[in-house]
Amino acid sequence: MSTIYILCIEDEAEVLDVIVNDISALEVVFPIEVGVTANEARKVIDEIHENGDRIGLILCDHVLPGENGVELLVELQGREETKETRKVLLTGQAGLDATIKAVNKAGLNRYVAKPWDKEDLVDICREELTTYVIKTTTNLLPFMGILNAEKLSEAMRERGLPSDA
Repeated sequence: MSTIYILCIEDEAEVLDVIVNDISALEVVFPIEVGVTANEARKVIDEIHENGDRIGLILCDHVLPGENGVELLVELQGREETKETRKVLLTGQAGLDATIKAVNKAGLNRYVAKPWDKEDLVDICREELTTYVIKTTTNLLPFMGILNAEKLSEAMRERGLPSDA
């Protein structure tokens, strides 16, 4: 089974550290990779896919050096290897137009305003990863202990597979 990664894209080191720390409980199943620019994020994505692994969730800041996060997410939505990836925009600066573009063109799944509540961010990540594994993964059992077990069990029942829940 391929590894499913979380990718955090944020140019401010302190904010990036907080994001990674806040969602670190998920790292037991979903390794966390980081990028501080759009280009660095592209390289990380390419390396992950070259190794036969996948990205289940991208947490992306809106304001990045040289390119905004919405433009990057629009591009990633058009790439086959990241089309199904769940995308969350983290920002304190996106206006209504940027948010609408992110939702309509980038396949944005969530918008999280800075500053965020740690528990809310973890819950959002769990829900988005639950949706991702249900859509893209056959064996859901390895995720029961960390993701939404009720939704995973329901998906297993719908597929005609036994579930422990």
